[in-house]
Amino acid sequence: MVTPLPQPPALTAGRIGRYIPSRAKDTDGWAKDIAVAFHDLGIAATEENICSVVAITEQESLFVADPPVPGLSKIVWKEIETRRARYGVPRLVLDGALETRSPDGRSYRRRIDALRTEREMNQLYQEMIGELPFGPLLLADRNPVRTGGPMQVSIAFAERHARSHGYPYRVDESIRNEVFTRRGGMYFGIAILMDYPAPYDDPVFRFADFNAGRYASRNAAFQQALAAASGARLAPDGDLLRYRDGRPDDTPSQTRRAIDRIIERLDLSPRQVDRALRLEKAPEFAGTELYRRVFRLAEARQGKSLPRATIPRIQLKSPKITRELTTEWFAKRVRWRFDNCRKRA
Repeated sequence: MVTPLPQPPALTAGRIGRYIPSRAKDTDGWAKDIAVAFHDLGIAATEENICSVVAITEQESLFVADPPVPGLSKIVWKEIETRRARYGVPRLVLDGALETRSPDGRSYRRRIDALRTEREMNQLYQEMIGELPFGPLLLADRNPVRTGGPMQVSIAFAERHARSHGYPYRVDESIRNEVFTRRGGMYFGIAILMDYPAPYDDPVFRFADFNAGRYASRNAAFQQALAAASGARLAPDGDLLRYRDGRPDDTPSQTRRAIDRIIERLDLSPRQVDRALRLEKAPEFAGTELYRRVFRLAEARQGKSLPRATIPRIQLKSPKITRELTTEWFAKRVRWRFDNCRKRA
């Protein structure tokens, strides 16, 4: 099967607009931004791809470019107080500084109390870091909400993606600020959702990956196979290694310890195992001997073939989440919206 090539945005924007829910304001603008992102990322505007993007956007923001966050000021106050106590800043000093007038004429305290959206919070944090004497100590790299925009994209991902792949639009201030725009939010959201090869037979697994991390669904299925082969109790969360500051930690993960139980039967050296596990966020992991041999042992023990993808079991945690939610809930909810999108056209 030949993959369709991305078409010029002018040819696809009108078709994309038919899939966007009627509640969205400025349908033409949304469709244009999606079409341009597809073109610039080299992604074909197929119905499945369009509805995947529409479903995620509808789930995350109901097609609001800078969605309001309930209780945002409380989140910010909690984070500031935590940092104040940790670094020993006297409360009187903090209170006095926050009563000073900010660049827009209001005090910093009034602006925190009035916060509604992540874009407002981002701008306020940048001003406080630059203007307040303790700003860099308390606030630099301490933004309590680390995602933003209509697809709720990780700002860290956007910055990494821009460094490695470039960014096709003019940047007025920073990549961080671009995430909070409709154009940038859709570009980076589509990139993290679709700009990687994922051999899934059901889009629900790509939706789970969007929530839990690339290849989390594939890795969770590997963990289930490993549990079957080794007899170890293993939570299929999609994380095969432990990480610290974005880098693999030397502390053995539960997955690594489970592999040790059957490493002789796998006929692999510890170095081969570790080398394979470091590919957990790459497509090449599915081609390693570790992956193949674990599934071979598990299927021999179970007497049947096992799935190569499953939704990770993860409890979602974020300052913005006020009730118990899971990756499974998110993926299935998006799948429901995806199906409705296909019906709309």
